[in-house]
Amino acid sequence: MRRGEVVKGSKTALVTGASKGIGRCYALRLADLGYNVVMVASTEEELSATADEVRTSHPEVWIKHLTKDLATPTAAEEMFAWTESEGIKVDVLINNAGIFSFCDILNTPPQRIDRIITLHAITATHLCRLYADDMISRGGGHILNMSSYSIWMPYPGLSLYSASKAYLKSFSVAFSKEVRDKGVKVTAICPAGIATDLYGLSPKLQRFGLKTGILMSPESCARRGLNGLWRGQRCKVPDWWFRLFIPICQCLGGAPMRWLRNFTMKFQK
Repeated sequence: MRRGEVVKGSKTALVTGASKGIGRCYALRLADLGYNVVMVASTEEELSATADEVRTSHPEVWIKHLTKDLATPTAAEEMFAWTESEGIKVDVLINNAGIFSFCDILNTPPQRIDRIITLHAITATHLCRLYADDMISRGGGHILNMSSYSIWMPYPGLSLYSASKAYLKSFSVAFSKEVRDKGVKVTAICPAGIATDLYGLSPKLQRFGLKTGILMSPESCARRGLNGLWRGQRCKVPDWWFRLFIPICQCLGGAPMRWLRNFTMKFQK
């Protein structure tokens, strides 16, 4: 059997942010590995269409979807209550839902600040606590949290996004040590740029990024993230060359930083 593969329909995975991009790829890959899949996202039309796609391509497992805004203080408890009421026991949790922000804090609306911190920190933390506790009572499970390469790039405009993702990585590594001996494996994946609509890049720029290696495909990111999860890695940075650039990202300052800020100001929104 392939790494992570299970008997068809014997286990269940829950993927947030599952309507498109990396979340869609996680859902497809997990269904291919034999998991029933619960797909959660905030947009009904997109989510329903993607759920139908996964359902059609993998009729041997069942697919359920829930339309829910996870950027609210009580979202985690409400989602857990829903899975319990449906009799769904989650064996793999993928905290993939995210909100990208490239904007100076002084220009960022307070509501946007609240939503990003709530989604990346509060909701993800409570989902880990709720589902890990249930996993432990049944013998174990897996949790994958989507952090970001930007945690090593606290650049102007990324202060909110990179800080919230840095929390998620730090939390994941420490939490994994708390629950590893109880049968739950926790991984934080920190990918660099992905060729999705998250950053607002045009299809042309996405294709250019893929060809040059600046961007990774969502399919590759999902595959590498799950491989890291099955292997029990606490933190995974996909592709070795991105790991080489971490010290450079951390040390960048002075004139290069001023040039970078001046160049990127026109892209902030």
